[in-house]
Amino acid sequence: MASLTLGVFGLVTAEFLPASLLTAMAADLGISAGAAGQTVTATALVGAVAAPSIPLLTRRFDRRAVMVALTLLLVLSNLLAVTASSLGVLLAARVILGVALGGFWSMAAALAMRLVPERLFARAMSVILAGVSVATVCAAPLGAWMGEVWGWRSAFVAAGALSLVTLATQIATLPALPPKDNPDLRVLGELLTRPGVRVALLAVLLVISGHFAGFTYIRPLMENVTHLPVSAITAILLGYGIGGFFGNLAGGVLAERSERRAIVAGGSLIVVLAASLLLAGSSTWVTAVAVVLWGFAFGAFPVGFQTWIVRAAPDQAEGAGGLLVAAFQIAIASGAIGGGMLVDHIGALGGPTFAAAAITLGTLLTLRHGPRAAA
Repeated sequence: MASLTLGVFGLVTAEFLPASLLTAMAADLGISAGAAGQTVTATALVGAVAAPSIPLLTRRFDRRAVMVALTLLLVLSNLLAVTASSLGVLLAARVILGVALGGFWSMAAALAMRLVPERLFARAMSVILAGVSVATVCAAPLGAWMGEVWGWRSAFVAAGALSLVTLATQIATLPALPPKDNPDLRVLGELLTRPGVRVALLAVLLVISGHFAGFTYIRPLMENVTHLPVSAITAILLGYGIGGFFGNLAGGVLAERSERRAIVAGGSLIVVLAASLLLAGSSTWVTAVAVVLWGFAFGAFPVGFQTWIVRAAPDQAEGAGGLLVAAFQIAIASGAIGGGMLVDHIGALGGPTFAAAAITLGTLLTLRHGPRAAA
């Protein structure tokens, strides 16, 4: 479990860095904030393709070897980002990251199911996904601080060092895991005929696109609407990450009882917070509290959706996991694109505007059609 947690930690650290470095990256490369935000889009789109593809292409290989290979791609991605001299090279680095991210995420839940008893699956996923929260704690505030002190590339140097530690730990500790599910295109097609799987994927598209429209462009909001200095932005992003850590733990406990309630609770809170930013985003206290609580609320989503999809298709957990990650990455790309368009056209409040609309729809869908706890 520690190997999976570290893998998630390294991948999410690299994925989320642009959110805290957006303005610095844009200034250095001579592009708009919306264009810089498409480094998130590139990773997400490739991850969407890689998530269902990697389990298919590697179905005859030991899962330990596949996970190590994906972490090697993470190391390469960070190296390219550090040396990038143009948006094109940076996008290439993010494409490679997308392959690693999609493949790793697609198999993480299935491997966790093999390592722990079914009754402890939600709790095990919350431990693995704690890597997401810890990465957010580190990536957002430290990325912003390092970008200000040493330049945005220094943050990717740190991410590269982290990826090497992750690689060494996985080689040393991850046990042999022979392929089990043997997914293929027919299986993926059959999974899409299951109502529980379809509803889960649609809910992911709505909720996660809304979240990332808000999160990707949160720094421009704090700079241009709330007019905060870098030190305050760093502190608030640290609060966001800490909130996400505790939200992940709370989401795991709640998802053990009902993943539907975990997702609905997180979605409802974010809608309220997005509305508060739209109405009073110029207030330092409103923005600070809203961003920190947003992190806490988001913590319910990864464990809630992972639990939902695996319980909806326990016989094809890798295939279902691949579809879930594909939906996640398409949602991230949609949020980055939609949020970027709104930010470039109506200003920094475009992010929470997109978030409020999309998450409201996704939360209502989950409330009505999400899984019910067994009697």
